[in-house]
Amino acid sequence: MTGPAPGRVAQTLGFRLAFWYAAIFTVSVLLIAVIAYALLARSLSGRDHDLIRVKLADYAARFDSAGVAGVSRAVVAEQASGSEDQVFVRLVGSNAEILLTSMPASWGSYALEQLGGGEGWRIVPARGAPVRLEVATQRLVDGTILQVGRTTLERERFLRDVRALLSALLAIVVVVGLVGGGALTWQAFRPVRELLDTLRHITHTGRLDARVPVGGQGDVLSELGRVSNAMLARIELLVTGMRNALDAVAHDLRTPLARLRGRAEQALLAPPDEDRFREALEDTVEEADRVSSLLTTLMDISEAEAGTMQLRREPAEAARVLQETIDLYEDLADARGVQLAMEPPATGLTVNADYPRLRQALANVVDNAVKYTPAGGNVTVRAESRHGAVAFVVRDTGPGIPDNQRGRIWERLYRGEAGEKERGLGLGLSLVRAVVEAHGGRAEVESSPGQGSTFTLLFPT
Repeated sequence: MTGPAPGRVAQTLGFRLAFWYAAIFTVSVLLIAVIAYALLARSLSGRDHDLIRVKLADYAARFDSAGVAGVSRAVVAEQASGSEDQVFVRLVGSNAEILLTSMPASWGSYALEQLGGGEGWRIVPARGAPVRLEVATQRLVDGTILQVGRTTLERERFLRDVRALLSALLAIVVVVGLVGGGALTWQAFRPVRELLDTLRHITHTGRLDARVPVGGQGDVLSELGRVSNAMLARIELLVTGMRNALDAVAHDLRTPLARLRGRAEQALLAPPDEDRFREALEDTVEEADRVSSLLTTLMDISEAEAGTMQLRREPAEAARVLQETIDLYEDLADARGVQLAMEPPATGLTVNADYPRLRQALANVVDNAVKYTPAGGNVTVRAESRHGAVAFVVRDTGPGIPDNQRGRIWERLYRGEAGEKERGLGLGLSLVRAVVEAHGGRAEVESSPGQGSTFTLLFPT
């Protein structure tokens, strides 16, 4: 059973993100609207209650000064003025007799029998309408009950308009949230889509040089693009290294295998001779060792270039590395008539490196210098501190390297004109550069024809 296509998964995820963005956005706006509506309703209710209290105090004062007639005149004057702040007024005598009742006709009919005669606030429902009459009651000095109230009709009308407006705004918010969420999600997923497109391109074409476009935002998706590009570059390097290694093996195994076959055929075709057989076996073992060395070196170079070489870094004294290298090649130098010398490095100069690999790289450079320096020449080695790194410098008085060959000496199996006279694999300097770069350093060469060569291996401390 196959899983969902990457495009469909991305689209589903994008839809979910857009939906949740719109939902959170809508809920947030709705919550703000509810809070604002509640505060508005509370404010309007407080305003009406304050008005009722003011009117209650005013009518109580008028009753104290002029009795029922004074209250009646005030009510008539208020109705004649057409004020929007009209109120319900009722006076109830001590014997429950209704002395005065006044209510604007536009308010409708209310169940006033529910008011009762107690003091405080009362709520009276309207007959056949979803509004209420809010009434404040006060007992006056002579026992008369003064009741002043105000309907919620105007307040409810205003709040109904507010609710309609908020509903319309909420609908707009939902649409904007969905559209905005979709647009933002589409834009946010652009690096993911570009990554998918790049991977599809690589899958369809087999080309590993494709890279994901990366912006400079510095967010997690941009970092994903950068890491993906680094991974693709690493894969490309590994595949290229494998191809080059296979090409190099196929190219360089032909000669030793041809020698093995030729020597074996000669021994088989010749008359039986124990000495000839022994000589053929010795040549076979020598060629087998050469093939084994070739394969081992190619494996080391490929691992180093791919970044998979296992390095056990530890502090190593530069003087010790130089001395062991001198001891290793001193006899070869004497046999060739070459003066091999070491310049003592600064006291306490150390490098943090894999000791066997460090010695292997330095030994290959010294081996080349001794081989290509004519009799009577000199080879000197030294170590020095250079800009936070330890530089191992090997200088010879050999024939030097022509300008057109200097950039190619680090290539696998490349052997210049001088190298053709010496037996070798053509992999020494390739291994040197690979090992040095695996340590995070670099290998350099300065040379001119007839002026000798200076190789420098820089290892970070």
